[in-house]
Amino acid sequence: MITLSKAAINEIKRLKLKRQNPDARLRLGVQRGGCADLYYTMDFDEVVKEGDRISDCGGISVIVDGQSCEYILDLSLDYSEDLMGGGFRFHNPKALESCGCGNSFRVEG
Repeated sequence: MITLSKAAINEIKRLKLKRQNPDARLRLGVQRGGCADLYYTMDFDEVVKEGDRISDCGGISVIVDGQSCEYILDLSLDYSEDLMGGGFRFHNPKALESCGCGNSFRVEG
């Protein structure tokens, strides 16, 4: 199950309003590449594809494709702002190692 912090929910809602697409769902995924083997992807999407899993996280509809589920099933997504700027932070218990930017990770295998 994916969880979103209150700050992440607020930022996602703000971005949806900015794009003037309040019905869009958040699509989370994983692709091969990056510093540590895999990297996270995030975008808004209106299309649900075969094999996608949809869940509701605090009023945000989240889509995850079937292949990405095994890597991010217990992911927690947060949003924070600091002196270096704001950004989403991924907390993944399946990640054995993450790169400095926090967007790339490695799992066992």
